[in-house]
Amino acid sequence: MKKLDHLKNIFNNYDHFIIDLWGVVHNGIKPYEGAMKTIEELYNNKKNYIFLSNAPRPVNDVRKFLIEKMQIEKKFLNNILTSGEAALNSIKNFNYGKFFFHLGPERDSKIFEGLENHKTELEKCDYILCTGLYDDEMDKLNFYEKLLENSTDKKMICTNPDLIVDRGNITEYCAGSVAKIFEDLGGKVEYFGKPYPPVYQQATDIKDKKILCIGDNLNTDIKGANIQSFDSMLISSGIHKKEIDKNIEKVQLKYNVKINYYQSLLKW
Repeated sequence: MKKLDHLKNIFNNYDHFIIDLWGVVHNGIKPYEGAMKTIEELYNNKKNYIFLSNAPRPVNDVRKFLIEKMQIEKKFLNNILTSGEAALNSIKNFNYGKFFFHLGPERDSKIFEGLENHKTELEKCDYILCTGLYDDEMDKLNFYEKLLENSTDKKMICTNPDLIVDRGNITEYCAGSVAKIFEDLGGKVEYFGKPYPPVYQQATDIKDKKILCIGDNLNTDIKGANIQSFDSMLISSGIHKKEIDKNIEKVQLKYNVKINYYQSLLKW
């Protein structure tokens, strides 16, 4: 593992970059200046890159958010894949049944746009579509344990494997935390997104390519890179910051991952 001062020192060693969004490019409130400079340089140098996000929403919604809320130029956002988009085909093809119970905030409803008539109550559904936590139950994980304890005969589809995310200085639970509760209760979960291999195969042509994955999450970004035998770069100021501040080598061993490079913030 090597501390990397500047991505420009190694960028020519790679054919393709897979870059996380939340925690690397922005913090949920505003983009990071160094990250924006890096993206601009990759674009100007005609380097292939894709933003791969465990966002439980369609790509067009995420692109709109990045343009309108984050003020990122549209030309930099041609290549995006989200875990929500990756799940869409299975949902639309009724791979898990026709009727689902949506567990998540109303803002995630775009993921089943056109299938609103197939949304039903928990007791009547064929499967549970988990995109996150309810806005009024964001910090009460025991609520979801009670909600789901009698529904473990259903399969849960989790469209965001992340456990937590930092929105500015506030840590929030993600759909992965609910999915873990469901698994602990004895339920079965199918995940869409990092670190699971199918999302990388959808993201880009990975055959015979030298790829660097950049992310702040050891469980998803870095572990996913390891599973695919890609090189990885950890953004250490992300969700593991408090652990990493104590000893990054111990954190690497704790999560059983290999980190090739690390930066505090993405810097060209």
